[in-house]
Amino acid sequence: MAGTRNARNGPLSGVRVVELAGIGPGPFAAMLLADLGADVVRVDRPGGSGLGIDPAYDLTNRNKRSVLVDLKAEDGPGAVLDLVERADILIEGYRPGVAERLGVGPDACLARNPKLVYGRMTGWGQDGPLATSAGHDIAYIAITGTLGMIGPDPDGPPTVPANLVGDYAGGSLYLVIGVLAALQHARTHGEGQVVDAAIVDGAAHLATMIHGMLAAGGWQDRRGVNLLDGGCPFYGVYETSDGGHMAVGALEQQFYDEFVTLLGIEDAAPARKDFGRWDELRASVADRFRSRTRAEWTEVFAGTDACVAPVLSLREAPAHPHLAARSTFVEHGGLTQPAPAPRFSATPGAVRSGPALPGADTDEVARDWAVPSLISTDASQEPPA
Repeated sequence: MAGTRNARNGPLSGVRVVELAGIGPGPFAAMLLADLGADVVRVDRPGGSGLGIDPAYDLTNRNKRSVLVDLKAEDGPGAVLDLVERADILIEGYRPGVAERLGVGPDACLARNPKLVYGRMTGWGQDGPLATSAGHDIAYIAITGTLGMIGPDPDGPPTVPANLVGDYAGGSLYLVIGVLAALQHARTHGEGQVVDAAIVDGAAHLATMIHGMLAAGGWQDRRGVNLLDGGCPFYGVYETSDGGHMAVGALEQQFYDEFVTLLGIEDAAPARKDFGRWDELRASVADRFRSRTRAEWTEVFAGTDACVAPVLSLREAPAHPHLAARSTFVEHGGLTQPAPAPRFSATPGAVRSGPALPGADTDEVARDWAVPSLISTDASQEPPA
């Protein structure tokens, strides 16, 4: 069983996961499983990922343990397959065909463990014309139409949503859903399988409601002119006098009425359903918000149903009274970070350990998982001091 340092609770306690080290959505997906109590062993490669990120600050590796294995060494694939034999789930994020060439592809792994759930995380998917091409989040969401609908300016470029929509929403979350669904099947029927989680598939799937609205004529196929993309004057972001911003989401009539009253434009604002005067309404709202600071407007709308909130920075967010009361952010090892989500009444998750340092847990994992072959890999692969 895992050491006290990494003692597990959570609804996935007892589930064993092998993560073949990668970047982006794969590590985040494995972190989600670890946050929920799974025993995640990350198989790091000698020399690291090449991104130059200090492993001590890589929060996507929290709640995991790390072993160091060179998959290109003669005994490397065998050590991973020994782990696979004892695992419930494997996650890899290589380009199609790479895991097979390294000797740890689905056929080899399922031959060793027929109940294994083999999760594959890629941008383009395992097949199709682009399957073996390089890519990043922004390209994946670009071809799905998802990027093209984000942003308030119909004549300007789309707004880049960091890598949240593609890598993590369309990628990691769908991979987690997939491997947990496949794990349920494996435990019920004794049959493992491969889960092909492609960011293009997930990013397209996220827009299902919008496609329905488009088909029904309730959404225009261009950005900045619709109800939820910044085209609506009472669903958007406005600058305050001090350079801050307030987010407005007063869509329903009763919330809108309270919004314009508190904003002080109820007598001057044109009717909300007079689409021909939306530009005029937007200008009125913008002018009023520019008359006070973000803090002043926050106080005006506090405790109301006007659906208005201050736009906070990453460093400001943990101190927001609501988030602080819910402990939405926690501190562990001197690092402030989002707490595990969602929450469970009987089996709560927790941040149990900080980012796993490459190779630091090899001996412990070899003992806990009864995989002595981990110790016999290249002795020069010592974890960094």
